[in-house]
Amino acid sequence: MPAHRPRRGATHNPESARFGLAVREADGDWLDARTEQDGAPPPLRTSVTVERARTILTRNQSPDLGFDRSVNPYRGCEHGCIYCFARPSHAYHDLSPGLDFESRLFAKPDAADLLRKELMKKGYQAAPIAFGTNTDPYQPIESDWRITRACLAVLDETNHPVTITTKSDRVVSDLHRLSAMAARQLVSVAVSLTSLDPRIAMTLEPRAPAPHRRLAAIRALSEAGVPTYVSIAPVIPAITDHELEHLLEAAAAAGASAAFFIPVRLPWEVAPLFKAWLDAHFPDRAGKVMATIASLRDGRENDPGFFTRMRGSGPWSALLQTRFAIACRKHGLDQKRIVLRTDLFRAPAGPQGELF
Repeated sequence: MPAHRPRRGATHNPESARFGLAVREADGDWLDARTEQDGAPPPLRTSVTVERARTILTRNQSPDLGFDRSVNPYRGCEHGCIYCFARPSHAYHDLSPGLDFESRLFAKPDAADLLRKELMKKGYQAAPIAFGTNTDPYQPIESDWRITRACLAVLDETNHPVTITTKSDRVVSDLHRLSAMAARQLVSVAVSLTSLDPRIAMTLEPRAPAPHRRLAAIRALSEAGVPTYVSIAPVIPAITDHELEHLLEAAAAAGASAAFFIPVRLPWEVAPLFKAWLDAHFPDRAGKVMATIASLRDGRENDPGFFTRMRGSGPWSALLQTRFAIACRKHGLDQKRIVLRTDLFRAPAGPQGELF
């Protein structure tokens, strides 16, 4: 297996055969010879391809999700979180869910215009649009492309509710707009926090902001009046589960008003990537981690069932839920989630309306 690349999550770049794509297998002798001749591979650079999407709203009818529509300004995510359940989506592009997912990205620069057209459709009914449900809307390339910012401008203009999930403190770059929208009960933000240990965070989420920066973002959002939650997702047995209470305490001290957690999920190609990551970074406990995950997932590496996929099952899951509930009560994080307003929505003016 190739050596792990610094500041990247996946240890390699496996291909996917799920969609009838040819899988190319490298010969081990050739790989050995290449290393001897060429040395270590060059640094992996991030590339961004423009995607001209035809629509921007993704609809779902999943009963265990709190939203029915979402916007994803980007495909792939440079944060490189090894556990990311969105990794398999890169296979649709004949790209690997491994290193390709975190280095060969797609941006949708027309997203704001497409969103405006969706909101203008006759009969459109407002409901919260979720950002960050697949890949992070504030990953590093947002600093250059600012697609999330452009979409927020459309939602602000039309008084449309929005929820944001991110593990980046870049969200505070839009603090002025988010604060203004929060005053109208139009926005809430969930900041993902998986570990307070910089070493663990660096291997789990190699290009995501450090834990202390995410806590600072929670504080800034809360002080600006933005309803801010902490997402302890995922909780990884024998890697981060011992931090659960400490994470909730730190988030509460930073001003978070509520919290939720999700045990680690390993759908499709994520499972072998995750196991390779364990072997590279935590070989002493890899077997224990996978055995506990199997106990959480009814003997499997992943449980795709509605509701159980979000909380797991069995004694380990029950213990996690009990610990979580006790810590939330202790730190005041058991408050009800805010209900965003939909009655303020006004469809954007069309070209004719803008003339008057």
